[in-house]
Amino acid sequence: MKKEIHTSKGTLHDQASPHEIADPKEKRRIESIMETRMKKSERLHQMLKWINERRRFTLRDVMEEFRISKRTALRDIASLEQLGAPIYAEYGRHGGYTLIRPVRLPPISFTAEEVYALYLSLQILASVSDIPFKATYSSIDRKFTEALSERQKEQVRRIRHRVGFYVTRQQAACPWLETVIAAATENKGLNITYRGEARRIQPLFVYLMKGYWYCRSVDLDKKSHRVFRCDRIEYAEPADIEPIGEPAEHPAQWRQPSANAVPFKCRLDPDGAERFRAESYPSMKLVEEQGEKYMAGTFEPEELDFMLKYFSRFGTSLKVIEPEWIKERLRAYYLELIEHL
Repeated sequence: MKKEIHTSKGTLHDQASPHEIADPKEKRRIESIMETRMKKSERLHQMLKWINERRRFTLRDVMEEFRISKRTALRDIASLEQLGAPIYAEYGRHGGYTLIRPVRLPPISFTAEEVYALYLSLQILASVSDIPFKATYSSIDRKFTEALSERQKEQVRRIRHRVGFYVTRQQAACPWLETVIAAATENKGLNITYRGEARRIQPLFVYLMKGYWYCRSVDLDKKSHRVFRCDRIEYAEPADIEPIGEPAEHPAQWRQPSANAVPFKCRLDPDGAERFRAESYPSMKLVEEQGEKYMAGTFEPEELDFMLKYFSRFGTSLKVIEPEWIKERLRAYYLELIEHL
């Protein structure tokens, strides 16, 4: 059965597509009607969600929350009642509206922009083989597609052939990833086996970077911060240990340099500054002094080999300012590379 949109210039059938109409003016008129209808539908969905949470509200509340006129607010409330929302109106100086009982929300509706954003997000997710909590890309993608209208599916088909992502795919499986993420979100400790060694850790922050999952944690035995590659965790189970407390909200605040930490400072040219923005770590920052860009921070002595490899990736875009001995270690690292040519 065809649904109809009644307008001042006649009746528009729901099944009619703007692409099927030859007259440009009529096509624009129909597209405008469909866009207005979609915006109202989206607003009503948000309004239903809002009154479910509020339960009691006034006409002024609706006008201010959704930035609409009094006339539009009254029409929208009437539309919600027609959709089955049990709204009771109280008249008088202290009157208002009361939702008698919660209303089951209709399926989520997406705007064109939201469809594009969700689709592009799913394409990035496709590069990750280990998605936490037993989810798979194919099941998420299928459910997302099923929730779309035919018009939105056509929008997705068009963007699929125009936008692509060339990202580093996940390099190694992480069988204990879900356990690690659960411990991080619930602020609990873990007993893990990491490359054959038993460790007690409290995960703070789990992230995917350059194809690998990492877990920034507190090593509860060594009383220091460590970063673990999740694919190298051979076993993990919840530990019956007292958590260290709720961590800071920003990852940069989690790392406190030890008494043996090595401070460093390097000058960067514009290309080096761009590389730093693409790949940096919480223990370092980009600063500007007298028009020059510098990378400054600290690293622990056991991280020296990692830092030498990191510095070397900048090539001639980086010049070590301090400490002086880092220059000698970099020279030795470069000579070792040359010997292997």
